[in-house]
Amino acid sequence: MLMRTDPFRELDRLTQQLLGTPARPAAMPMDAFREGETFVVELDLPGIDPESIDLDVERNVLTIRAERRPSMGEGVEVVVSERPTGFFSRQLFLGETLDTERIDASYDAGVLRLRIPVAEQAKPRKIAISGGDSRKQIST
Repeated sequence: MLMRTDPFRELDRLTQQLLGTPARPAAMPMDAFREGETFVVELDLPGIDPESIDLDVERNVLTIRAERRPSMGEGVEVVVSERPTGFFSRQLFLGETLDTERIDASYDAGVLRLRIPVAEQAKPRKIAISGGDSRKQIST
C-alpha cells in the first residue's frame, strides 16, 4: 500500500548505535493505517497555517509541503528556540492499489489527515463459474 523510503534512516540508526546519540527528529511524524476500504495517513504539523500546506500527486508519489513561520516578531530577544521553522517536505510512495484521484485531506488540531480509497480494481470480487448442472461463485 505505502512504501516508505528515507535514505538517512539507516545512517541515523547506525550513528545512534555507535555513538549513543539520538536520531534526528522527524519533521512530519506520520501514522499510516488501513480502515476498511480506505488507507489513512496522519501527519503531525502543529503550528502550521493550513494555507501553507501543499499536496501534489504525480505517478503515485504524494508530496506534502508545509511552512511554519516564526511566531516571534522583530526586535524580540530570543532566549530559547527549539521549534523548527521553515519549509518541510515529505514524499510518500503510494502503491498501485490506491485511488490517487480521490484523495481527501483535512487539517484539524495540528494533524493533517489524508484518506485514500482503495482502487476498485484492487478490491476482491466474485467471479461466477458456469458449467455442469449448477453455478458456483469463487472469490478472488
